[in-house]
Amino acid sequence: MERTNRRRFLQHSGRALGAGLAAGGLPALIQKALAMPAARASGTIDDVQHIVVLMQENRSFDHYFGSYRGARGFNDRFPIPIATPVSAVPSPVWQQSGPGGAVIAPFHLDTQAQWGLMRTEGAAHTWPDAQAAWNQGRLNQWVQHKGAHAMGYYTAADLPFHHALAEAFTLCDAYHCAFQGGTTPNRLFHWTGTNDPQGQGQGPATFNDLESMQPKAGRPSYTWTTYPERLQAAGIGWQVYQDIADNYDDNSLAFFKNYRDAFADLAGADPALKARAGSTRDLDLLAADVLAGQLPQVSWIVAPERMSEHPGESSPAQGADYIARVLQALTANPEVWSRTVFLVNYDENDGFFDHMPPPAAPSCQRWHADPTQAQWAGASTVDTRGEYHEHLVSYRASAADKALLHQPYGLGPRVPLLVISPWSRGGWVNSQVFDHTSVIRFIEKRFGVHEPQISPWRRAVCGDLSTTLDFAKPSFTALPAWPATLARAAQARALPGRTMPSWPTVAAPLPRLTGWRPSRALPYQLHADLVPGTAPEQLTLAMHNSGSVAAVFHVYDRLHLHALPRRYTVEGGRSLHGVWDSAQGYDLWVLGPNGFHRSFCGPGSSAEPLPSVQLLYLPLLGRVQMRLHNPGTHACELEIQAHRPAAVAGLNQRLSAGGQAERVWNVAEQGHWYDLTVRAAQWPQWSCRFAGRMETGQDSMTDPAA
Repeated sequence: MERTNRRRFLQHSGRALGAGLAAGGLPALIQKALAMPAARASGTIDDVQHIVVLMQENRSFDHYFGSYRGARGFNDRFPIPIATPVSAVPSPVWQQSGPGGAVIAPFHLDTQAQWGLMRTEGAAHTWPDAQAAWNQGRLNQWVQHKGAHAMGYYTAADLPFHHALAEAFTLCDAYHCAFQGGTTPNRLFHWTGTNDPQGQGQGPATFNDLESMQPKAGRPSYTWTTYPERLQAAGIGWQVYQDIADNYDDNSLAFFKNYRDAFADLAGADPALKARAGSTRDLDLLAADVLAGQLPQVSWIVAPERMSEHPGESSPAQGADYIARVLQALTANPEVWSRTVFLVNYDENDGFFDHMPPPAAPSCQRWHADPTQAQWAGASTVDTRGEYHEHLVSYRASAADKALLHQPYGLGPRVPLLVISPWSRGGWVNSQVFDHTSVIRFIEKRFGVHEPQISPWRRAVCGDLSTTLDFAKPSFTALPAWPATLARAAQARALPGRTMPSWPTVAAPLPRLTGWRPSRALPYQLHADLVPGTAPEQLTLAMHNSGSVAAVFHVYDRLHLHALPRRYTVEGGRSLHGVWDSAQGYDLWVLGPNGFHRSFCGPGSSAEPLPSVQLLYLPLLGRVQMRLHNPGTHACELEIQAHRPAAVAGLNQRLSAGGQAERVWNVAEQGHWYDLTVRAAQWPQWSCRFAGRMETGQDSMTDPAA
């Protein structure tokens, strides 16, 4: 692109952006820059020179992308079971109990039929109601605590620009907000890796208590160290781009004493903190910095209120236009763009529904002052210190606040993350577990500045975003046609106010867009097997992780769904065991990352020992192997059903008394996804199901059967 001065560039690109977006998409200059290949010097993360983060407001993953083809949204074949007050039979998590016993399922916020829904009403989203809706992982009280309108969702027709970005770049469908609650605590995790759980820096932060650039009486400024300060000490350039007069109080650095002192020009304060975090540098100046080749190594962007996507005050259409304007600025100099990773995430879910149970440390069944004497619903091989609410600040010490002690802080519900970069092109879906601390981890990985405040549990469970990009062989697939944003944003801004949607009294079928998306290789290799218990009428679930990162196994007892679900955090190379009473039968439902699923059902007693089934991975051969064993004194006949067209269905396997057999399935042609159920006619209540994706270290596809 020819060199020009800042004023001429801004005049030209501003006209181009307005005209282009109004007429039918991004202007040619931006489209050309987006199509530019990634800079390649080393073929590693060291080629990244700029990391830019735009955190928007209050949208859940299902709310924005539940209908996205290939992502784990409404096409999820294994929604968790929940208990309802009107039926003894478990319901899928979509079917939330509403007023008067009504079933409220996700419903379409159809902006084509009612444009006012573009500025739909938000829902409750504070620490207490978020905990209540999550209900320790039961996830069955969403409507009671968030409202029925929180079940609303958009489709690609409503969010054309957001979905086009996903089609062009990379969408993460296992990215969670960091905290079960609102804006400030989540943004504190985003900027510092923590909410100060031990209360060492005037925390912990559980509410939006300090939302102001000025100190509040009785509420001391936070004093723990922020990640930008660590970058500055290490000589890494950083900047917050914002309008200081209109940043919607979304710059949470302003709640820290060091920054407030700098903003007030107090003696001894660091003036760089004011210049970098307390001054106005809007998108015009961002574009100028890019054009001049002076974009910092790390940048955070804070949108003004009307562009923040916050329900009511803003809208998806206005947010889309703002994202397009950020892209305009970042692509002003294609050479800079070729070395840039642009992350668009959302601070929290507002109250909008998301169906995936967030990975979290085990819930506390019975608290004890001595942690070794407390009883937990599950276990962890990873240190969970810092993940529980154990301290109260003076202004948050009511009986209601005390009732939430010992609850896990997070992870919270899923929120969207779009990774927009020359290294992330191709319409990928990434299903590794991430949260807001993963953004810091990515900056750590590139620039080597460690953040010690990220808890050991989060470091183990949440990735560093490196699997979202391919530095060695980036994809250069064609980009889609870009939808217009300017006219839709103006139309949304002109709405007189927010709209409370009506919801159907009869649940409508969920949209299920068939088809798969390319998916990155993930570091998971999980196993869960049922083995005999050490005592009569007991059974043991053995969970093993042969992958390279920790994972959370969620276990739901479908016969006792009012009990706390158990969660087991298992590091790579480690194992954990859980014991269940099987006197009245058993029905265990197990969930892990990226569609990992196991279910085990059986009767309470049997004259003969029940068969045992184990699934093994043979990644070098592209196969999975099933081992079958009949420990009984009589022969039995097993039926193996494959739930995929490429595998054999209805295969019978006869096992003699004490007999064993092995069966092998080639799963390479279906992206290494498998889904197998074993049953036996003589035990109608007995079955085992094994589903998921065998990781091979190679990129693959999302679930082709979804």
